[in-house]
Amino acid sequence: MIRALTFDTYGTVVDWRTSVLDELRALADRKVLRLDSVLFLDEWKAAYRPGMDDVNRGARPWTTVDAIYRRRLVELLPKHGVSLATDEIDALTRVWWRLRPWPDALAGLRRLKRRYILSPLSNASFIGMVELARWAGLPWDCVITAENARCYKPRPEVYRTAITLLGLAPAEIMMVAAHNYDLAAARGEGMATAFVPRALEYGTGQTTDLAPAQAWDVVAADFEDLATRLGC
Repeated sequence: MIRALTFDTYGTVVDWRTSVLDELRALADRKVLRLDSVLFLDEWKAAYRPGMDDVNRGARPWTTVDAIYRRRLVELLPKHGVSLATDEIDALTRVWWRLRPWPDALAGLRRLKRRYILSPLSNASFIGMVELARWAGLPWDCVITAENARCYKPRPEVYRTAITLLGLAPAEIMMVAAHNYDLAAARGEGMATAFVPRALEYGTGQTTDLAPAQAWDVVAADFEDLATRLGC
């Protein structure tokens, strides 16, 4: 019997792309910049997976996603002709703490919370996920991130850390994600799986994670549908 749901968050619960693009465009307007916000975001986001992979293979000591993004931001600003003060760089780095939920997310989570323990299981920093929950109104019962495990998904330690902290059997926890690799790793640790595709996570030209890659335990159209399928 499922007792807890853990959620990938960036892309699955929140729409990071349009949220960050809106802030980049607002920055360009304030500073009167000729900034290609889409290109800037694509180059900024491109640091995410390589930075985490460096940590996972031991090429770099534990580094939070916030630090990975800030380091890349400092590299990109002069390339794009943007000059920001240190406090402005810090504020822009924290844009990843200010991401809008997908339209179905909050209502679906509130329904699911009536029956299940809810927690993120994200590659975010711990404080980043706490701040995002506060900003977006995400109704978590607790917060678990890669920082608790000091490595990043899909390393098995991340999922095992969630299982240990929740004090449940792996099969009593369902991983919810819009990314097939995340569910495959969770299934490898004995967790149940739910796929909720987000076809616009990367914009209208997205080609990945549009359909389930395996026979996941649940495939839902959105979080409202997930709540219905799980009896909420």
